[in-house]
Amino acid sequence: MNTILTARGLRKAYRGGDGSTLDVLQNLDLAVFRGEVVAIVGASGAGKSTLLHLLGALDAPSAGEITLDGVAYTSLTAAQRDDLRNKRVGFVFQFHHLLREFTALENVMMPMLIGGASPAKAMSRAEELLAAVGLAGRMTHRPAMLSGGEQQRCAVARALVQDPKVLLADEPSGNLDHTNGARVHDLLFGLAREFEMAMVVVTHNRSLAERADRVLLLDSGRLTPVSAATVMP
Repeated sequence: MNTILTARGLRKAYRGGDGSTLDVLQNLDLAVFRGEVVAIVGASGAGKSTLLHLLGALDAPSAGEITLDGVAYTSLTAAQRDDLRNKRVGFVFQFHHLLREFTALENVMMPMLIGGASPAKAMSRAEELLAAVGLAGRMTHRPAMLSGGEQQRCAVARALVQDPKVLLADEPSGNLDHTNGARVHDLLFGLAREFEMAMVVVTHNRSLAERADRVLLLDSGRLTPVSAATVMP
């Protein structure tokens, strides 16, 4: 398999109010293959969300290098990183972060419009994805008119609208009940397989982690391969 996303020697440190330095990630390495689903597990505060933010170019490491599809983040200007984040990375968070003043269709179109696509092209692609996630009849509804599960499915469609190389999901079902959470899990894995897209998912949900191709434990700033059953209740 070909590697699509790599991180080498990642370090992320924060300076405390007393002047001390806290290392959240230390010399961390990661390689994710095309079409692979990797689950990141670990205790709260271990740095899982920090790692996703670095992988998605939302934040910069204190040291180390990240490469997506052969492009090193450090080789890019700020504008180029913005473009990479818009077109090559999809994000699904615990909270959907939909824009409440826009309809489901407009929310899903937004990344393509920002990226310079024509309204007609953005609308066609958004309609296709909303139908794929079971929201064909809810496209004109604003977020407040959608259930929690529908809002998250809309967020998944938005994350996929640019055909990203990798999908980063941070507790994607953490704000949902068991039934809707399971539906989102099925949706994410189904779409990842259909589009042959790599996915890195941070989760405390054992059933979600067990479906991944690999499970990695983040502890003391580094990643270790584990079985979900051995580290999750």
